[in-house]
Amino acid sequence: MPQSTEPRMPVSGEHVRRAVAHCLDALRDIPAAQWDGRAADLEWTRWETLDHLADDLLTYALRFGLAHPMGAPRVPLRVSRDRPDGPANVVFGDRAAGPEGLLTVVEACGGLLATAVDTADPDTLAPHVFGASDPEGFAAMGVVETLVHTHDIAQGATPQGADRAPEPPRDLCERALARLFPDVTVIGTPWSTLLWATGRIGTPDRPRRTDWRWQGAPQSRG
Repeated sequence: MPQSTEPRMPVSGEHVRRAVAHCLDALRDIPAAQWDGRAADLEWTRWETLDHLADDLLTYALRFGLAHPMGAPRVPLRVSRDRPDGPANVVFGDRAAGPEGLLTVVEACGGLLATAVDTADPDTLAPHVFGASDPEGFAAMGVVETLVHTHDIAQGATPQGADRAPEPPRDLCERALARLFPDVTVIGTPWSTLLWATGRIGTPDRPRRTDWRWQGAPQSRG
């Protein structure tokens, strides 16, 4: 099989930090009263969705704190929920600190993931429900989780009452698609394609996905 001539687009801690910065910029002005409103089509509130994002970023980072990540299916922290239908997390933002405090938690957890993936041996594998992946794969997962959940939270938020989040940087979407959705063809923009790939939107040519998963298996760095 011939080798692709397309230049490879690696994903690193820098891209995790940029995705988190986009999240903070997009969500910082949502009024406090709206954080208990539903996030897009999810069963969670905006607050719960951001809690879930922080939890994802933290637990991805923790995998690379182990000397042998594949030796443990998960870091066995206690998992709990604030309500029966809420997300099952190991970390929750302090309600008393308000939305700005929860955004600070997300920033800190994203920073931990960025540092973890940049300092880990690039050939290290860690477990994930979709299959074992390397630090670059987990960086891409952090980017995808951050971008799409920022989109979820922003849906319907005022003051305009519509999708208020600006599009994330094009190259972040391109890198995430190339790393985790290599079989998905970009139609329209990389951002709209990423939203389609993760089941957020449909198009006349591509119905909305009701079941999807990314491919975390390590890619050749040649």
